[in-house]
Amino acid sequence: MKQKTIAGEFKLEGIGLHTGKLAEMVCLPAKEGKGIYFVRTDLESKPEIPASITNVDSTYRSTTIKSGDVFIYTTEHLLSALYGLGIDNARIELSGPEIPILDGSAMPFVNEILKVGTIEQEGERELLEISKQLQFKDPTSGAEYYYFPVEDHKDSEITSIIEYSAKVGRQVAIFNNSVDYKTDIAPSRTFVFVNELEELQKRGVIKGGRVDNAIVFSHQDYSIEKIKELAIKFNVSEEIIVDNGILNGLTLQFPNEPARHKLLDLLGDLYLLRKPIKGTIIAKKPGHTGNVAFAKFFREEHMKEKKLKGKPNYDPSVLPLYEHEDIKGFIPHRYPFLLVDKIIDIQSDLVVGIKNVTGDESFFLGHFPGNPVFPGVLQMEALAQTGGILALSQVENPTEWDTYFVKMDNVKFKKVVRPGDTLILKMQLLSPIRRGLVHMQGTAYVGDSIASEGELTAQIIKRN
Repeated sequence: MKQKTIAGEFKLEGIGLHTGKLAEMVCLPAKEGKGIYFVRTDLESKPEIPASITNVDSTYRSTTIKSGDVFIYTTEHLLSALYGLGIDNARIELSGPEIPILDGSAMPFVNEILKVGTIEQEGERELLEISKQLQFKDPTSGAEYYYFPVEDHKDSEITSIIEYSAKVGRQVAIFNNSVDYKTDIAPSRTFVFVNELEELQKRGVIKGGRVDNAIVFSHQDYSIEKIKELAIKFNVSEEIIVDNGILNGLTLQFPNEPARHKLLDLLGDLYLLRKPIKGTIIAKKPGHTGNVAFAKFFREEHMKEKKLKGKPNYDPSVLPLYEHEDIKGFIPHRYPFLLVDKIIDIQSDLVVGIKNVTGDESFFLGHFPGNPVFPGVLQMEALAQTGGILALSQVENPTEWDTYFVKMDNVKFKKVVRPGDTLILKMQLLSPIRRGLVHMQGTAYVGDSIASEGELTAQIIKRN
């Protein structure tokens, strides 16, 4: 699957929902791999702000991103349109801090994108996926999210489930390969309850709110006196405050339009991950705060799995290739400095060892009393010994050779190792062994975490 951008540029302008000011937006093609990014053309430096989850500043009633002291408000509807139409790369120029709200849906953006068309680019489209099921509950909003991996991207699906005690009730909306984003999701408009609207007006955060850019639901049946009060407050005719629960006279385009709009928002917020997700997602009571929290959680899990992608499988019930006594035939180290217990895999360019950390090891007496920590430098030593076994397994009479450290680069210690932990020690050749120099990437794992890693270089030298 190739990346896509728009084939031409288009311009839209309208009122910003929160600022109430005229917002002008120009959308242009972008190079492959660039992603979606915004440019504030009204500022002298014309700063670029990538549409990234790491740039999220606020999720109050919309999703706002920020870089330095430069803001972009109300990103979700445009990003949703780009997600729904499969646009990977686009440059969005703005004359101010906000994207126009237009009719409160993604439809105006979709129409303009379809007018200019799209073009396929050379680069492959990368998908975000995780191999295990995930469950996440946002402590702030109470929204719940579930992720399930799928074999084929065509089986990916995103479901929004909402439930309100007011007029909306419980609704479900689904986006998958058989759903047409243009006709089934994009027209769904944002909505608000009148009790929220009164509070938002007091706080001055919806200065661009109009009767035609949001569905306003009642949360109760109103008396004639209350209807008159609302009509005056929102500057509408009393006749459009109807008894179907919608106070601004709009007619729902779908019976479950609120759920579809929550799904629209969810797609836009998830696109702040900069790549589409491969998998099934079920969101219960989603909102911007929960969506962003889940996206950050998903990103962390994805990065963790990506780092652990090369983690060897260790089954203690399977006999190792070399046990403790066998290892002594390869390297000269002995107690108390032999730090490899067994070898579970060895190939031409890779070796995997195991070190069981026990509390009676001598260095724990001083490192540290009452708080035993396996020294990081000894983790590097354990990796080096494991790599030495690979190097010396490729020479005749390995007991006649020694390995010596030459240097260590990019060493990082990421997790405290304590008695009772099992270290999985993986050493991978970064280049062929030449002139006795061995250059390897070492990674020490504990459970599902990387304990330490680094590039180790050693030299194998024959004893005099």
